[in-house]
Amino acid sequence: MKIDIGISEPEREQIVEGLSRLLADTYTLYLKTHNFHWNVTGPMFNTLHLMFMAQYTEMWTSVDLVAERIRSLGAPAPGNYADFARLTSIPDSPGVPAAMEMVKLLVEGHEAVIRTARSVFPVVDKAGDEASADLLTQRLQVHEKTAWMLRSLLE
Repeated sequence: MKIDIGISEPEREQIVEGLSRLLADTYTLYLKTHNFHWNVTGPMFNTLHLMFMAQYTEMWTSVDLVAERIRSLGAPAPGNYADFARLTSIPDSPGVPAAMEMVKLLVEGHEAVIRTARSVFPVVDKAGDEASADLLTQRLQVHEKTAWMLRSLLE
């Protein structure tokens, strides 16, 4: 059935492309954070283990929100590793880094998600897509605060 929500098909396609990149970045960062939660060691083990768990749990919920927004715009949401690898801007982190290197890598990951979210705003604003703008704003708030908290551990 044709979608008639006041956003043209070309605009919806552009928004979906940006939200798909956001979904891939978020899922990739979720996976990295969960991996670091499992594998962190050292004097800050308990603090980082719990912090990483809170962060990956929040991201787990958010990937569903982003994917459902893509579906609301009439497109399939990317949902496999090949798609995520193609769409993400976050590099893989092979091996098990030291605890503070994990924190640094997560700061970089959150900053990448922030940049991706910001890059979608122009097309969302042009299309008058307030629902996507609201989602992007919420994601920016979470990732900016998380990046700040993680950076604070590195000072």
